[in-house]
Amino acid sequence: MIKSMTGFGCCEVTESTYQVTVEMKSVNHRYLDIAIKMPKKLYSFENAIRNLLKDYVQRGKVDVYINYEDFTENQINLKYNHGLAEEYVKYIRQAADEFSIPFALDACELSKRPEVITMEARTLDEKELWKVLERAVTGAAEQFVESRVQEGEKLRNDLFGKLDAMSGYVGQIEKRSPEILSEYRQKLTDKVNELLAGAQADESRILTEVTIFADRICTDEETVRLKSHIASTKDTLAMGGSVGRKLDFIAQEMNREANTILSKANDLTVSDIAINLKTDIEKVREQIQNIE
Repeated sequence: MIKSMTGFGCCEVTESTYQVTVEMKSVNHRYLDIAIKMPKKLYSFENAIRNLLKDYVQRGKVDVYINYEDFTENQINLKYNHGLAEEYVKYIRQAADEFSIPFALDACELSKRPEVITMEARTLDEKELWKVLERAVTGAAEQFVESRVQEGEKLRNDLFGKLDAMSGYVGQIEKRSPEILSEYRQKLTDKVNELLAGAQADESRILTEVTIFADRICTDEETVRLKSHIASTKDTLAMGGSVGRKLDFIAQEMNREANTILSKANDLTVSDIAINLKTDIEKVREQIQNIE
């Protein structure tokens, strides 16, 4: 199974106390680079989120956006400080007695005294929140992977088509090679006969020149290696997994062999075929950059 490095996933989980929405998207990258944008209240979960995502993605620049709503934030607890209220009553009564003034203090007035009644936000339940957050991240990651697999299948099919075309070009080069030698030999023989004005040409000398020419333009090793690299690429694609780096290396080797063939080419037909071969190899390399 081949995965593209381009993908998108989204998941929303709503419970009685929390609602978490997670979105993920990615583009090509040589290594795994995860960037997470989330509210400050969730910062303590960052390492856990990263470790969870590493089970789903191995390469790519992944942007993760997390939105969080806490339905308990508006639920405030009121706290009554009995000891402090008792102190207020005690000292206000004492002041009234000392200065011979009326003691006038009711419950409403007492409740307004500092710290007698305070408001406290409920403590964040991290375990409960993580359960919701984990479900949302997992759901987004699964959808994200599925989109990568679908895109990867398209890449795989496209690559197989290009590899078949490359095999055809290699076959044309192999077929053309003996024809080049035959044409060169005939051309050389005709030229020697013309120079000798009808005298018999030295066959061994011609054979020597043809042998030197053949050695100079021989691309047998390059075509054999190219066929091996093409077969290896197909096998790797069929095997699946995180094979992007391996495929990129093979593509570099194919490009090197094609360059050698082009440099040895002493024939317009072979040059044209080699250029087409290099063009397809470059297309393959571009596509491989999208594979995880």
